[in-house]
Parts: sequence; C-alpha cells; structure tokens
Amino acid sequence: MTKRTGVIVAVVAVVAAVAAWLLWPADDTPSVSRSAAGPYQVQLQVSGSVHTGDNTVDLTVTDAQGNSATPDKVSVEPAMPQMGHALPPSATSVVTPGHYRATVHLPMPGQWEIAVKLSGTPGSGSAVFSVQAN
Repeated sequence: MTKRTGVIVAVVAVVAAVAAWLLWPADDTPSVSRSAAGPYQVQLQVSGSVHTGDNTVDLTVTDAQGNSATPDKVSVEPAMPQMGHALPPSATSVVTPGHYRATVHLPMPGQWEIAVKLSGTPGSGSAVFSVQAN
C-alpha cells in the first residue's frame, strides 16, 4: 500500500465513523419508574432521553388497588444533591384523572433527583426518582 492509499483509507474511515455517529438513531425510549408515595402509587415517565434543558414528565397516580387517584396537590421538584442544587417546583397540569404532566428544566448534565409530592383526602406522600441527564 502506498502512502497516498493509506491516507485515503484513513480519511474514508474517519468520514464513515463521523457519519455513523451522526446518523445513529437516538434512544427515544421513555424512561419509566414506579414508587409508593404514602397512600398513592406514582409512575414517572420522561419522554425521550433525559437531557439538559426542558424535559416533559408524565405522572400516573393510582391508589393501592390500582385505581386512578386524584390528589388535591401534585408537585414535581428537581434537585441535584451532590452539587447542592434545588430548583423551584414545576407546575403540573391534569391531563386526565390520575394523569399529570409537568415540564422540568434541568440546567446541567448529571444525576438528578425528581421529588413528586402529593396530598389529598387519603393523605400525603412523596416519592423520589433518580434520573441521569445527558
């Protein structure tokens, strides 16, 4: 192999690697976690991969028997304890009874904890979900 052929092969390999990296499909599989929160069961789902910036968080709230529950108050509070960051609660909206949605802004990559706090007639509770933002 001549020097020129070696350079061409190297350039083609680099171009192919960059093209593969750019065209590789993103992991848009929703991240789903479940936890008990006092008298409630909470399922947290983040659309797509968790990333810096705005993330859509869907919450499904049920009672112990699996029936939709409608607490009076639902808040979503992101924090990054290892860096001492705590953000104000994100507003939640009711999508359907037992289904809530919030937009959570994560300003930096790393391990975040999303606290979901609920209160209503059956009582109150909270659940903490760990997510890794890229």
